[in-house]
This record gives sequence, C-alpha cells and structure tokens, in this order.
Amino acid sequence: MPDSDKLAIAAHLHVLLRRKTGRVTDTEWMAVNPEYAFEIVRFARQRAQDDNVPELAEWANRLDEAMLAGAAHAARRPLLDVATQAMRQHVTARPPAPPPELPRYVGGIR
Repeated sequence: MPDSDKLAIAAHLHVLLRRKTGRVTDTEWMAVNPEYAFEIVRFARQRAQDDNVPELAEWANRLDEAMLAGAAHAARRPLLDVATQAMRQHVTARPPAPPPELPRYVGGIR
C-alpha cells in the first residue's frame, strides 16, 4: 500500500480520535512507524468498544490492515537501531561547523 494511503487513513483516524476521545496523535509518525500505529489501533479499538463508537473500530481496522501489508514487505527493526543508523549517517554526512567568532561582550559590561 502506498505511503500516501497510509497517511490518509492515519489522518482520518487522528481526526476521529480527536473528536471522539480528545486524544491527539502524530499522523505522520503513525503512517511510518508500525509500533506506534499498532498502539494507536489498540487504543482506538478499546475506546470504540468502551464508548460505543463503531466508526473508530472501522478506521482502526483499516490502519491495522495497511500497516500489516507494509510490514510484510519490510523487515521490522528496533527503533533504537533505526535511530542509531540515522544519527551515524547525519554525523558522517557533514562535519560540524566551528562556532562563529563573536566578540565576547557587546558594548561593555554595566
């Protein structure tokens, strides 16, 4: 399933959760992180049952199916490994720039 479809489902679920439960979610993170998405699905299903809101369960099921379809294609890796790799790429991509030379005091001390 394309990422745009996952994002659209996540956005719809976000709006429903905000309106029905007051819960605020991170839509973009929900569309790309399976662990976060599955936790939101669990929460939405629980609230759908507790508050008798079948629409929440329907959209939670859609997100669950979308994430399972995507997870079948990509091997799941722990978030710490992904973050470590991203940091290494960021550090090796460009060396840190030296701080600019600024005067220590501007206008003197009063």
